[in-house]
Order: sequence, then C-alpha cells, then structure tokens
Amino acid sequence: MSLKIDIGISPKDRKNIAEGLSHLLADTFTLYLKTHNFHWNVTGPMFQTLHTMFMEQYNELWLSTDEIAERIRALGYPAPGSYAEFSRLTSISETKGVPKAQEMIKQLVAGNETVARTARNLFPVVEKAGDEPTADLLTQRLQVHEKTAWMLRSLLE
Repeated sequence: MSLKIDIGISPKDRKNIAEGLSHLLADTFTLYLKTHNFHWNVTGPMFQTLHTMFMEQYNELWLSTDEIAERIRALGYPAPGSYAEFSRLTSISETKGVPKAQEMIKQLVAGNETVARTARNLFPVVEKAGDEPTADLLTQRLQVHEKTAWMLRSLLE
C-alpha cells in the first residue's frame, strides 16, 4: 500500500517538476559522461591542467546526479536511469571520435551552458508551485554550471 504524497505541492505540479528534473538529470548525466570521456582522452600541452580539471568536474557532476534523482523520488516519481531514457531526455549531443583539447573545452562550455538553460527553464513551474527545495537545487546547479562554463571559456582566450 502506497501512502498519498501530501507535501503542499499539487500532483500536477509535482509531475511537471519531476519531468523537468528528469531532463536536468539526463543533461547532467550526459555531460558527466562526456567530461569523463574527455578526462580519459585529452592530449596536448594542456594535458595535466585539463586532465585534473575534467576530473574535478566529472566528480562534481556524478555527485549531483544523485541529488537530482533523489529530488525526483521525493516528489513521488521514478528517476530515469538508463542510457535509452537519458538519450531520449537530454539536450546534449554525444561526441563522435576524440576531439582535440580545444574542441573538448568548447563542447564542455556548450554542455554546461545547456545544463544551465535546462535548470533555468524549470524555475517558472517550481516557483509557481512554491517548491523551495527544488528551487534551491536548481540555484546550486546554476551556480556550478555557470562558473564551470566561465572557467572553461577562460582557457580559450
């Protein structure tokens, strides 16, 4: 027997927020995978800097997937968790082959900006529903992705 969820957010709003968070989770996981791939395969004069930076970034992304998935669960919905689901939900495209370091940086800037937009697009429904925990999560994710995009862009100047 399942208990009814009564946290002060309507079932419709919980569903819409969970769906938005599922897109955020898919984007975050896809960016995690791309960043980890680049960590493994980066070469060139900036190898050590990028190898270390990418590791810090993919570790942070990995931990954030759990926070996002657990928020989906707290809202009463299953979190997506397969490559097929993530592929269907993400806005981030896969990388073909192994790009050069500069292209890796450009793709990660674009990926972080995409995740930021996905998070930002969810704010209207979250604010309308009075869902402060999700708003807090989105704010934290925005801070991370906007800062990461800035740091990566700085490497290209």
